[in-house]
Amino acid sequence: MSDIGIGFIGLIALFVLLLLKMPIGFTLIAVSFVGIWAVVGVDIAMSSLGIIPYNFAANWTLSSVPLFLFLGFICYHTNLTQGMFKAARAWLAGVPGGLAIASIFGSAGFAAVSGSSIACSAAMGRIAIPEMLRYKYDPSLATGTVAVAGTIGALIPPSIIMILYGVIAQTSISQLFLGGITAGLITIIGYVLVVYVRVKLNPSLAQDVKEEISFKDKVVALKDTWPIILIMIGIFGGLFGGVFTPNEAGAIGAFLACVVAILKRAMTWAAFKAAALETLVTTSALLIIAVGASLLTRFLVLSGTGDFIADFIISLEASDMWVMLGIILIYLVLGMFLEPVGAMLLTLPVLLPIIETTSFSLIWFGVILTKLLEIGMITPPVGMNVFVVKSVVGDAVTTSQVFKGILWFLVIDLAIVGMFLIFPEIILYLPEWVSN
Repeated sequence: MSDIGIGFIGLIALFVLLLLKMPIGFTLIAVSFVGIWAVVGVDIAMSSLGIIPYNFAANWTLSSVPLFLFLGFICYHTNLTQGMFKAARAWLAGVPGGLAIASIFGSAGFAAVSGSSIACSAAMGRIAIPEMLRYKYDPSLATGTVAVAGTIGALIPPSIIMILYGVIAQTSISQLFLGGITAGLITIIGYVLVVYVRVKLNPSLAQDVKEEISFKDKVVALKDTWPIILIMIGIFGGLFGGVFTPNEAGAIGAFLACVVAILKRAMTWAAFKAAALETLVTTSALLIIAVGASLLTRFLVLSGTGDFIADFIISLEASDMWVMLGIILIYLVLGMFLEPVGAMLLTLPVLLPIIETTSFSLIWFGVILTKLLEIGMITPPVGMNVFVVKSVVGDAVTTSQVFKGILWFLVIDLAIVGMFLIFPEIILYLPEWVSN
């Protein structure tokens, strides 16, 4: 059998094992190891198993991943984000769907310090959903809004997905972050419009909050936002001001979060321990998957399968737009079944060489990829944000009600992806402006 044939058998085996619910990290490692063995022998396979994981894990840029994760988990376990929602609630109480819109802005605030979609949904679910249900908001609107607002966590920097993508694609993480800011802000505007228009057309979805809040009280509510604002200034001011690198930004952010939590007397040993433990577990899981993806890349290179697939697609002479539409469709389908990091690391070894043959920028594609992966976080049957929100609300809302609540947001998400596809300069404006 030819090496390319072995490569395709390996890819088929990989997808079969994933459909059987095998852990994605260990599946990637096992299939890649056996494939390399079949192509070039057991000695090189054993050597690859020792060298490739070390070379990947030793990448200095990856040190920012556990730091940003720790930053987000500290903010989550010490409730540093509550002030963002309370301030937004005070200023938006009189707006149709104001509490739901406040949860979107609260999620954006948490996203700016966490980089985690799941943590964002869990934190805002605990704070905002009980408040909306207390004011007789439609359960689907309340839970659906929080589930989709959590996806902002991966777009607004710092973003774990963008850091991993930057390492693998060897692109500037700072420029990815800048592109993510624009994509995140447009996503926020789109979500706010969905809530506002739906409630305007059907006021029964969200009853008005009968509460008079004076201007003085609104200003006072802003003071509770200082923890997040201080951390954001520390991270973004230093990062985009050239004071420190993304790696150092993670360390500075985590340190600031701990200091702020101590100043607010919210830091306890239990909270610190929980944040540290979750950081270790999440980082370990991400690294195992990433190491597996690195081995898969080596397998595809040695077998020639990656080049064969890329050459075949190029030979079709399809336009860049059609190629990108096909890639978008792949990620929308994969997002229905795989978690984001796994879907990204599984496909990048095959798709990156194809992207490099098109006119599209790798920075632009990284932001689009992040957006597509986050859409997968809310699409059935495996919408992880949906199940996170369901676990927060318990029996108060059914899973089907949460999925129902995200439908209109899915429409606006796809429209935003289409807009970025037609006008890529929207994403690239900030990175190009800063670099010039």
